[in-house]
Amino acid sequence: MTSPADLKMTIGELLGRQAGQLGDRDALVHVDWNIRYTWSEFKEECDRIARGLMALGIGKGDHVALWATNYPEWVVAQFATAQIGAVLVTVNPAYRTHELEYLLRQSDAAALMLIGNFRTSDYVGMLGEVVPELAAATPGQLRCDNLPNLRNVIFIQPHDGSPVDAPPGMIGWSSLRELGEEIPSEALVQRESECHPDDVICIMYTSGTTGNPKGVMLTHHNLVANAAYTREGLRFTEEDRLCIPVPFYHCFGSVLGTLCCATAAAAMIVPSEYFEPEKALVAVERERCTAIHGVPTMFIAELEHTEFDRFDLSSLRTGIMAGSPCPIEVMRQVIDRMGCREMTVGYGLTEAAPIITLTRADDGIERRVSTVGTAIPYVEVKIVDPETGEEAPVGEQGELCSRSFMNMKGYYKMPEATEAAIDSDAWLHTGDLATVDAEGYYKITGRSKDMIIRGGENVYPREIEEFLYTNPKIADVQVIGVPDQRFGEEIMAWVMLRTGQEATEEEIRDFCRGRIAHYKVPRYVKFVSEFPMTVTGKIQKYVMRDVSIQELKLEGAAEIETA
Repeated sequence: MTSPADLKMTIGELLGRQAGQLGDRDALVHVDWNIRYTWSEFKEECDRIARGLMALGIGKGDHVALWATNYPEWVVAQFATAQIGAVLVTVNPAYRTHELEYLLRQSDAAALMLIGNFRTSDYVGMLGEVVPELAAATPGQLRCDNLPNLRNVIFIQPHDGSPVDAPPGMIGWSSLRELGEEIPSEALVQRESECHPDDVICIMYTSGTTGNPKGVMLTHHNLVANAAYTREGLRFTEEDRLCIPVPFYHCFGSVLGTLCCATAAAAMIVPSEYFEPEKALVAVERERCTAIHGVPTMFIAELEHTEFDRFDLSSLRTGIMAGSPCPIEVMRQVIDRMGCREMTVGYGLTEAAPIITLTRADDGIERRVSTVGTAIPYVEVKIVDPETGEEAPVGEQGELCSRSFMNMKGYYKMPEATEAAIDSDAWLHTGDLATVDAEGYYKITGRSKDMIIRGGENVYPREIEEFLYTNPKIADVQVIGVPDQRFGEEIMAWVMLRTGQEATEEEIRDFCRGRIAHYKVPRYVKFVSEFPMTVTGKIQKYVMRDVSIQELKLEGAAEIETA
């Protein structure tokens, strides 16, 4: 087990070490666009961009926002900003103008890197609405009344053969590389020497379900250590090749993915710009990936691909499944059909950088689907009674709290929110309900706000979801509470059927009757082809609830409930 002192390094130091020792091995491969870097080549590219940012006047501690999908430039920017001590501010690719404006203002971003578009999102057009002064600005000399800190906008050119000229007011990525030639290598070495492992190097905004997003401040040491301990849990070496279909903007992609690979000099294999099950399967086969990350819905989509059996996935060994509970049948198939015999299940949150607990590679399947494992090295975990704050006995439910040097420095410019999240004894309060068994394995039972109270009975959605997963027709299911004038709340199930299957609402209810308590039987059933999610694959149950209230015309009951 690596000691925290041995991991007290900057991301730039980590990159230099791996490039120096294992420079000829694959570092980053973007399969869809046929882009490939060795560790030596990757460091050279990061150095160029780092010097380019210095040429633009980006100083140590300046905030650089990055609004892009899974481009190779995203990973280069992640390391290049760290090399010069700039703070990377990750932007959700699903954001629209209101959210973008809030983030740029709240984060005090001095620069923004962005791509042109993604599906129906016109990033350049949206930025033009937020920053109307941009079109007439001289690149590098932007002045915006609404965003006074923003000076530079950097355009990441597409890889699909479309025009590569930067839009008005922006600096193209290729021009940024050329600017880097103006800064001597010695200047970059000097800048890197001024960086400290305890410097904040990244601000990630939590998606949240209510209120404005909060910017989580994380340091070099937070991130390198968490990635390294995750790597140890996965038993990664330089021989491993990780398929990363999860988004970079979130810590699943950029800490458990790219940084985890960097701590082992393993290869980062990026299937495509965004998740497509076939492209993930192609990447695994073509690049002989030994590991793959994803949320359960991603694995379900891969397993249910009509041509799944034609792909050679025999190289797979491990990976992380996280984001939401894993149905046991899905885990069985991931092990048996995908070959991920050492697939792990992790739990964490952005504020913890992110992993808190992780199952072990040799844990049995029951442990991997019924728990989220044990605490990773140097992380303390306790379960407390939400009412009294006292530690709960083994087996009793309470709020999961963690304490570690890997926890965030706080929320950017939100001291009150920071104090609410981290108490005076440095315990991070996750807001998640959990239990722990005698062997130290934790089980997440839900979030406090996810609990349904029906007629005085406490109902935990996960319990009903796990039961419904035993129905052979059901591929995935999410359970929520909706308002009810008689009982306060009623149970509703959003059901995704397996390909080729049909069912009725009454059939789903009949499947439950007599097998689970009557008050847990869903009164409402909605068949869907997908669930509303964040880009990171987290189910947005509050969106499901709002949609259901509208469709079921329960607005009156909702008013009574909240009155």
